[in-house]
Amino acid sequence: MQDQTQIFGIRAIIEAINSGETMDKVFLQKGLKGELFSELESVLRKNSINSSYVPVEKLNRLTKGNHQGAVAQISPIAFHDMETLILNVMESGKTPLFLLLDQLSDVRNFGAIIRTAECTGVDGIIIQKKGGAPVNGDTIKTSAGAVFKIPICKVDHIKDAVFYMQASGIKVIAATEKTDNTLYDVSFAAPCAIIMGSEGRGINPSTLKVVDEKAKLPLLGDIESLNVSVACGAFLYEVVRQRLGIND
Repeated sequence: MQDQTQIFGIRAIIEAINSGETMDKVFLQKGLKGELFSELESVLRKNSINSSYVPVEKLNRLTKGNHQGAVAQISPIAFHDMETLILNVMESGKTPLFLLLDQLSDVRNFGAIIRTAECTGVDGIIIQKKGGAPVNGDTIKTSAGAVFKIPICKVDHIKDAVFYMQASGIKVIAATEKTDNTLYDVSFAAPCAIIMGSEGRGINPSTLKVVDEKAKLPLLGDIESLNVSVACGAFLYEVVRQRLGIND
């Protein structure tokens, strides 16, 4: 899978971007100079493509080919436009359910969440362009192929997605321990979106300030937190329970 989702070489990457290929991330060699390399940097900025500067040893580990100081990860899926997706779901007549992932870093957690989201009827997943886990072979495998069945959107900032959803009549609920409310105190009957934070930091504090509600899972043991994919599953199945009227 890795070979199928990777290209290398400065000119090859530029041409791939200009032809509309969807990039997850581009790794660039630290300290590299030159006209063609500068052109690649400009193309990356123009298209808001996630990139990072790394030692040449990192690039050598990524590929045995003549990378020329640049290796790109190609996304195996086409990302959806968030505004179009929200409009289509709102007009479909169903009660929308979206999932926002605030810079999740582990691809296996990402894949597991995609799998659960597909099983619980989530209408779309929104991720940030920079700082999050890519859609790669491990993501696909862990999702059991669900990554091809559920729309995924990329936005510049998760907070922008929050504002847009609120303006569209979608309640935004943050899964965070920084509240006294449990998820069983929250109603998921109306159109809503759930935000899950990253494994280490959680949800960005500036984003927490603008959500509509916060909720946490009750923890009865000594461990202070759950794996993010497990916590996400608990939240999504509470939505399912409420919307199906189970045990009401």
